[in-house]
Amino acid sequence: MLPKASSCPVCGRPSAAETRPFCGKACRDRDLLQWLGEGYRVPGSPAADEMKKSDDYGVDSPLD
Repeated sequence: MLPKASSCPVCGRPSAAETRPFCGKACRDRDLLQWLGEGYRVPGSPAADEMKKSDDYGVDSPLD
């Protein structure tokens, strides 16, 4: 049985074997940038206030 031909999830062109499921490096990189830039989000319940990021949290912030 032959595998189904898949298309690139970004642009819709046929996917390439070396960059599957994408058609090439450009679409693969564009998809990665969407994830890193929070362009894609997984639905869920809102975070509790104590779990949200604060402005003074970091390496140099005082210990809790």
